[in-house]
Amino acid sequence: MMIKFKIFFAAMFVFCWAYGVQSQTKQYDLCIYGGTSAGVVAAYTAAKAGKSVILVDPGHRLGGLSSGGLGHTDIGNKYVVSGLALDFYRKIGKHYNTFEQWIFEPKVAEAIFNQYMEDCGAEMRLGQLLLDVERVGTKITQAHFRSTENTETPPLTVIAKMYMDCTYEGDLFAAAGVSYHVGREDNRVYGETLNGVQLMDGHQFPNGIDPYVKRGDSSSGLLWGIRDGELLADGTGDKKVQAYNYRITLTNVPENRIPIAEPDNYDPARYELLKRQKEIQPWKGLNDVFIWSGMPNGKTDINNRNGFSTDMIGMNWDYPEANYARRREIIKAHEDYTKGLLYFVGNDPSIPEFIREEMQKWGYPKDEYVNDGHWSPQLYIREARRMVGELVMTQHHCQGKEVVNDEVGYAAYTMDSHNCDRLVINGMVKNEGNVEVGGFPPFPISYRAIVPKRDEVTNLLVPVCLSASHIAFGSIRMEPVFMVLGQSAAVAACLAIDQGIDVQSVGVSEIKAVLASNPKADQRQSDILISSSDVDAVQFTGNWNQGSNDGYGRSYVEADSKDGQSTAKFTAASLPAGSYDVYTYFPKSDKSSQLFTYSIYDGKTSDEKQLDLSRVEIKGQTSSTWVPLGSSVVIDGDKPAFVEISTKGANGIVAANAVLFVPTDDQR
Repeated sequence: MMIKFKIFFAAMFVFCWAYGVQSQTKQYDLCIYGGTSAGVVAAYTAAKAGKSVILVDPGHRLGGLSSGGLGHTDIGNKYVVSGLALDFYRKIGKHYNTFEQWIFEPKVAEAIFNQYMEDCGAEMRLGQLLLDVERVGTKITQAHFRSTENTETPPLTVIAKMYMDCTYEGDLFAAAGVSYHVGREDNRVYGETLNGVQLMDGHQFPNGIDPYVKRGDSSSGLLWGIRDGELLADGTGDKKVQAYNYRITLTNVPENRIPIAEPDNYDPARYELLKRQKEIQPWKGLNDVFIWSGMPNGKTDINNRNGFSTDMIGMNWDYPEANYARRREIIKAHEDYTKGLLYFVGNDPSIPEFIREEMQKWGYPKDEYVNDGHWSPQLYIREARRMVGELVMTQHHCQGKEVVNDEVGYAAYTMDSHNCDRLVINGMVKNEGNVEVGGFPPFPISYRAIVPKRDEVTNLLVPVCLSASHIAFGSIRMEPVFMVLGQSAAVAACLAIDQGIDVQSVGVSEIKAVLASNPKADQRQSDILISSSDVDAVQFTGNWNQGSNDGYGRSYVEADSKDGQSTAKFTAASLPAGSYDVYTYFPKSDKSSQLFTYSIYDGKTSDEKQLDLSRVEIKGQTSSTWVPLGSSVVIDGDKPAFVEISTKGANGIVAANAVLFVPTDDQR
């Protein structure tokens, strides 16, 4: 839908000006609204490129969901994580004394985002809410902000050459008059099959759960959390958005634990559906109701599971376009519901004693969210507005039926939508809207999907609420991908400023060239990555076949030691002389060999070794990881450096997936 020059919080804005409050006016090359992970990465990228940058956010904590509880990183394939996004996970790794780490504590992530901002010198104004945007033709000329805490503070006016919306809500682009959509498109809009209404089995109630307050009596009314409405046909579009929740951080370390007390507005009747669900599916453990992922130092990242859990289904439909006050009400309702659920499970007499005892071992961490009552200030806004830009990413792009050639990032997660509705179907309570469909390799995301239509706004980029259908956004909407797109958007903004052109006219080949030559944005030396699909860089002998597991990238090859000796030689032809840490990618399977032989040639000599894979621990959502081969000082020799992997000494499958040379001083 199109909203022309929509004014947010107009009453407050007029009030401030009516009383003659003088605005603070500042000028920058780039104004970024949204201190999410993408916003921080974009600010760092542009500031390191020499641009004056201001990052504005209505909250007070950087990193969005990446520092707000989602420590168990949603990732389909590590191939899609590049540039500063990858640098972030390596900084996490450095903190935990490993190479890359994909599970982490919120406070560790926040500290890294804060350090990025400190190191880049961009200005930061937190606690500033967007009021409105001024436009002349297709150019945003000014954006106005006010303090969220002190309305007597003079409003902030930002005049910038370029603007970027890195919010989860899309407030800036909506205020600028850019086309957008809220909810689920009808399948007919883009010829999809997984959009609109979808009644599936995932995160669903079992059959037989009575929805009425008085069982069997429809006149008694519905239990809390159930909508009084009818199920529409599969594929029907609507304005419903997938459920929000909190990614909950708890701890079982006694000295760091705050007991889970009865929260504000507690009402055990809200959890009657859980009681009825467990009558049919008896309790076995906390994982029945929660995805209980362990984090470092005895902490958790807890997510939604099954029919009744942390998702507050149907309670967020008006959030995307609500004003600030109404959003705060919705956020508080989610907080009360979630804390109430934790308290209910740990204390209600209807819960089996062994479950209550298990739950009471956990509490809120004293060392997390210390300025927010030890509770995350970031609700998981899985989806709000989605821009309708120069190109709309759809299910067809996810599944490879349509492929763009102007990519500025990749996605790889399943097409994932949490439930959008809860209603009565055939006399039973059912959830509706959950979709989890994968089985496709990483796919490219178009530059045209992060810029508005040319006839709407020409100095704005949108790397978070980008142009995608509901179901395609469900695959793209992962924090690492948002960071990658934020960096690409920042490079595009810099190019547009330098060349005096509209964002729609920026050459994607130029964006790619900048990202390739300076992937870490601060002129640190690039890694050298060689994939098995790089035909000019990899030479094979013996018997290699297509890999069958989830490896790095779109494909890889593997050889079985029983078929004789096979080798794969990865040549780093352009590797400068220097000191490197060398890795190979290990897609683990039940048939993987515990040992294989490899050699590293440094330009002069070759050193043959065996790698023991039996102790490799793979954490997080993938079944594969980088494995260190050691360090090497590459010298200028007669021939380029290489790594050769062999089935010699192996006792099973050996993968030749990718080899990585990382400058030894990269995170020093």
